[in-house]
Amino acid sequence: MVGEVEGASVSARIRAGVEDDLEELTRIYNHYVVSTPITFDIEPFTAEQRRPWLASHPDHGRHRLLVAEEGGKVLGYATSSPFRPKQAYETSVETSVYVAPEQVGRGVGGLLYASLFEVLAHEDVRQALAGIALPNEASQRLHLRFGFQPVGVYREVGRKFGKFWDVAWFQRSLEPGSATP
Repeated sequence: MVGEVEGASVSARIRAGVEDDLEELTRIYNHYVVSTPITFDIEPFTAEQRRPWLASHPDHGRHRLLVAEEGGKVLGYATSSPFRPKQAYETSVETSVYVAPEQVGRGVGGLLYASLFEVLAHEDVRQALAGIALPNEASQRLHLRFGFQPVGVYREVGRKFGKFWDVAWFQRSLEPGSATP
């Protein structure tokens, strides 16, 4: 999928992630690893360590990696990944969005999610799930805006920065007729 999308204060090209993006995607993710509880990874990754992750998100099928690019610069990315490894879960995906820290607040996350749900509408996916480490009001607002509903909170399930963190779970149906803003 390749397309031009305009949002709040960003005009970006949305496309599938490719090998040439790996260094920048790793830089973006590592920001959240070392600076926030948004991901429960503790140690930063090298691009080589992230290569299998990139390979697990082809440009077709349920498990996608979409990149927002503006002027040749990667602004962020969105993924749909397996929810759980057991076969009965194959029509459920876990979605996530990571925006370059210098791009936060420009509408990149919304552009990426709109594009992700557009491509997933053509795949055999019934449910999208998202885990959000709390507090994270911006992510909660984004997910609610895209039709996710809160389904529960796991209390103190992640330990990072010497503190235990709760994770709120959100769910959205992707069956025909489910709306994307």
